[in-house]
Amino acid sequence: MLTDTKCKASAPREKLYRLADGGGLYLEVKPNGVKAWRYRFEIKGKESLFAIGEYAPASNKETAAQAEERRAAKRFTLQEARGERTRCRDLVRQGINPADHRKQEQIKAEHAARITFEVIAKEWLSMRDWHELTKQRRLDVFERVIFPKIGQLPIAQITSLQVLDVLNDADKKNGPSVRDVAKRSMSSVFELAIATLRAETDPVYPVRKAHPRNKTQHKRALEEGEIAQLLRDFRGLGGRYETVASFQLMWWTLCRPNEVVEAQWQEFDLDAACWLIPAERMKMGKAHKVPLPSQAVEMLKVMRGLTGRFQYVFPGRDKRTVSMSQASWRQALMKLGWSGRFSPHATRVTGSTRLHEMGYRSEWIERQLAHADTNAVRATYNHALYYEDRAQMMQNWADHLEKLSALEG
Repeated sequence: MLTDTKCKASAPREKLYRLADGGGLYLEVKPNGVKAWRYRFEIKGKESLFAIGEYAPASNKETAAQAEERRAAKRFTLQEARGERTRCRDLVRQGINPADHRKQEQIKAEHAARITFEVIAKEWLSMRDWHELTKQRRLDVFERVIFPKIGQLPIAQITSLQVLDVLNDADKKNGPSVRDVAKRSMSSVFELAIATLRAETDPVYPVRKAHPRNKTQHKRALEEGEIAQLLRDFRGLGGRYETVASFQLMWWTLCRPNEVVEAQWQEFDLDAACWLIPAERMKMGKAHKVPLPSQAVEMLKVMRGLTGRFQYVFPGRDKRTVSMSQASWRQALMKLGWSGRFSPHATRVTGSTRLHEMGYRSEWIERQLAHADTNAVRATYNHALYYEDRAQMMQNWADHLEKLSALEG
């Protein structure tokens, strides 16, 4: 049997020669000085020689990572070559040629490398029976939070540690709500991969409780003192005018956050103080006519001078051809100390609660919030009947907000 000392001492000769270790394993020494491991075997009565890899001297100073990198480059120590010999011998006993097996494994590895998390995630998203806007918002979470970290990794190789890194970063930068959406989304993608035999485990599961449960009461109606403080804080935020202006428009109209940030100039008639949101942008798939209070009209005229040449009223900071992201609000709320106390989705709950307290009819409020009416005939009738009433209600609401924000806390 060979020793590492003998392997290192073997010098090249004029012709190739081999040193036997036993059991079919040889160290082949070439005239150019290259030393390589070879395994001689017989299968179906035919003798063959399998190239295991090059020789590497044993080292006590080598780290585990360096050793792994070396083995990946097909460079093996004497002890490792013996382990490869054992593996090859087991294959031969099963009637499998080690060379054929290596080719198959390489093909599998190349195939797995093409099955990335992003590929499966987009496949999963295409299977959802969701409204197109809902799909787009979920894709936005993938693209902002998940894909930059694990999107290009083979899905079968993603570890729980990498998943935890995604969740930690999302929690820090985007808040617990986005973190939880990311967690659910990733787990669903891995579930699809497992069901289609493209992954074996869900690495989200072991770290599913790494963060405390999100106890934020995002949809609790704010008290009037809280509304006043929030609006004052936002007004003094500084930074991008679009962030503050869009936040104000949400409060003045009580429209959904995504309806506001994705608003387009073609939807507005400022002379008529009207905003017509098309059906394809509405949750219920029906166009929504929104009266604009004077404060909103004044703000939008200012915005038109800033962004009127673009498609979106509130374009993105870095890419002006797309709309701003709700992440801008979340970052602002975090900066102002409101993260965990308020979510933009709570604006509508707050508005509904306070308008009812102010004595306005429930039908007007529900129509302003674009809630579905189960009676189609009544819904069409109410759409026309309540618009003027809603216009006056929302002007009074905007005036009320203005007075609240003017008060000192």
